[in-house]
Amino acid sequence: MRMRRAGLLAVLAAMVMLVCPGVAQAAEEDGSSAERRLARMYAPVMMLVEQTEECGRGEPYVPSDVDPLFGEDSIALRGPWTDRDLIAVAPTAQQLAEGLDGYFLDMPGDPLKPGCDYEEWARGLWGPTPEPTIYSHVATEEGVVDRIALQYYFFYPFNDFNNKHEADWERIQIEFPVADAQAALTAAPDQVVYSQHYGAERADWDAAKLTLVEQTHPVVYVSAGSHASQFAEGLYLGRGAGEGFGCDTTVGPHLEVSPAVLTIPSDPAAAAAAYPWTSYRGHWGELGPQRFYEGPTGPNMKQAWLKPFTWSAKARERSFSLPGAQAASNEVSETFCTLVAGGSDVFRRLSAEPAPTLMVMLAVLLVLGWVVRRSAWHDHPLPVIQPRGFGQIVGASVKMLRTHPRPFLLIAAPAALASVCLSVISAQEPPDPSPWWTSAAWVVGVGFLAALTWAQLATAQAVMAIEAGRRVSYGSLWADTRPRVPALLGTTTLWAIVVVPLLATGLLAPVGLALVVAWLLALPVVQVERLSGRAALRRSMRLVRGQIWTVVLVLGLGVVLVSLLGGIVAALVFIASSAWFSVVSGIPQLVAALVWPMVSLLVTYAWANGIAREQSVASVR
Repeated sequence: MRMRRAGLLAVLAAMVMLVCPGVAQAAEEDGSSAERRLARMYAPVMMLVEQTEECGRGEPYVPSDVDPLFGEDSIALRGPWTDRDLIAVAPTAQQLAEGLDGYFLDMPGDPLKPGCDYEEWARGLWGPTPEPTIYSHVATEEGVVDRIALQYYFFYPFNDFNNKHEADWERIQIEFPVADAQAALTAAPDQVVYSQHYGAERADWDAAKLTLVEQTHPVVYVSAGSHASQFAEGLYLGRGAGEGFGCDTTVGPHLEVSPAVLTIPSDPAAAAAAYPWTSYRGHWGELGPQRFYEGPTGPNMKQAWLKPFTWSAKARERSFSLPGAQAASNEVSETFCTLVAGGSDVFRRLSAEPAPTLMVMLAVLLVLGWVVRRSAWHDHPLPVIQPRGFGQIVGASVKMLRTHPRPFLLIAAPAALASVCLSVISAQEPPDPSPWWTSAAWVVGVGFLAALTWAQLATAQAVMAIEAGRRVSYGSLWADTRPRVPALLGTTTLWAIVVVPLLATGLLAPVGLALVVAWLLALPVVQVERLSGRAALRRSMRLVRGQIWTVVLVLGLGVVLVSLLGGIVAALVFIASSAWFSVVSGIPQLVAALVWPMVSLLVTYAWANGIAREQSVASVR
């Protein structure tokens, strides 16, 4: 009897040992299955800016499977002591699984001079029509209960933005107020977060700016080159590290992509077994000469991997998009982005070939200095009203600024101070700005524009005062310009009401640009000739009519000084000091404020030239 009981117990024990691991394994499989089902249910639809010809405008890469990288002979594993240390050729995923802090994958090509090299390499590795593939991962955070984050990670072979670098990892995150993936299958998300450079933007699941396909698939507009994820088609202007330093465009036409989804298990051991590269701690691309150009680390090294809600709490609620960009032609959008990125291109060339680039810049400066000193360009700033060509206008402006620097430094000071305040406010923008913070930011921004506008009045007044032999101070400038402030407000308001909508429409942008040229001399007219509103704008048109090409050149030089000079200075500061990116991104507007008196002098002398030409015609009659 005892033998029978012992045998029965032995059989039961064996059955338990066989069944329990199976139960555990089944539960684990159910969990993984729920994660895969959830990932497919909410997989994003991605809108890529279509590239119609190789190496042309648009996005040449689709989100890709990383497996073709492993065992590829054209890729080297380097580090960790110097960027020349060759550890392995054609590294495998198992090699990367060792962690390898400080190491990096080196792809063929020079990221600072990419040309078409990376596009051609990617076509050879993934094929001419690669299958779009993304990775999903369900993340939780210690201390946050009853909440999960469904993350999607996108890999691109190259980042062709201002900060060019090999490889690019981007992500979006959908959040659910439930405890696990199984529960999320029957629950609705409450928030979605799109990564954008070093920052992110969030939206409620029912927000108007979030587009959904079949009620569960969020639409992601991918910025061409940078791959920043946007909620809509548009032209996005970055003011700092969180938004990017420059211009992101998602303006179509678009290639709509519904990528295949590979699910990385939420269990770390299972993730490492299924995808060994998730243990890699190094960089996925070459380390450039500056940290601005270094290849990114992988998903597991991002804050969102282990602290998804800490990361999403810092996301912004909005991005700044240029009005009317969707209606603008592709050429207009591309030209605008090229101008905004000009300073970064100079920075990249300096980093890639510092000696030749600096020699070219020095040669250009020497040639410009020689040209300015030529008699055709050299002109005395007084008397103010006399006929001058474009070169003489530049020469007179430079000499006036050089011989009387103090008044124009005073004039530049308010805009410079406002630009510093604006940079500080932008760099410290909280995740969820309060109405008070937003109001303060708007006040400072409007103050910056007002200071630039007043500087034009003050410059015209200062030039006339210097000619009259009067001392120029803040008191005298304010006393002389204060009575004209109402006329200034009325004229600039009318200017904006007419010109801004035309520029924003795209199709009528040429008309807006023509009016910008025709009305360029309106502010000296307001201050010196005491006109305002439509009368001032009509007067400006009459003065421009006789010297239209001179005024166009003045406007062009002013745009170059304001837009490109700041980018060049920012690049040099970044190279020389390794300053914080948020600091560097504020330099262009500070430089614009400091050079604004020179731009104002150019406009003032163009106005004086129009007066002189008008008087000359009257005397002949």
